Amino acid sequence: MRDIVLISDPRVSSIPVEESGEDLVDVRGRLRVDGRMSDPEGAFAHLREGLLTRLESAQAQLPEGYRLLVVEGYRPLVTQRRIFEEYSAELRVTFPEMSPEEIHVAASRYVSPVEVAPHTAGAAVDLTLCTEDGAELDMGTSVNATPEQSDGACYTDAPGLSSEARHHRKLLGGVLDAAGLVNYPTEWWHWSYGDRYWAMTTGAASALYGARPF
Repeated sequence: MRDIVLISDPRVSSIPVEESGEDLVDVRGRLRVDGRMSDPEGAFAHLREGLLTRLESAQAQLPEGYRLLVVEGYRPLVTQRRIFEEYSAELRVTFPEMSPEEIHVAASRYVSPVEVAPHTAGAAVDLTLCTEDGAELDMGTSVNATPEQSDGACYTDAPGLSSEARHHRKLLGGVLDAAGLVNYPTEWWHWSYGDRYWAMTTGAASALYGARPF
């Protein structure tokens, strides 16, 4: 886990964006969507078209009885900033010995700094697996569990998971990776396409999607 490149790393933040201009599109009606992160405008259920079509491709590769369950896609800048600041405040209380710079890096394990956040570009999706009738499968932790809450089990390759949870993570990762998405290794549920982290991981010269209003 020490070799994980965090999204706050200069190797990520220095990557340029060549905005494709692709639209944000509604996921609802095309994939199963959970409402726990819903907002009045329905922004949470929107993604860039290129990401959504790749998710549909991944869905088609799942074995019978398994479904992708989208929890959150697009996130407004103001929401992203609030989440980052609130989590940073929690870390300052828990780890008072940390410097502001260390807090910034530690916070980026769980939530992206607003200047590089892929959710604000519609380029990232938080998702899990469920059955045909919508029952969520065992993934080892809940979606959005922090490293502190889960004792590190939120990391995609965390040790000590049950065989069932490990199988489900491998199944989810296999179809998403094959569809061209990349995972943020500190969050098994977070996958993206076309953002800076995707560019860094795949060796692309630039990101395809930058932050945009809803």
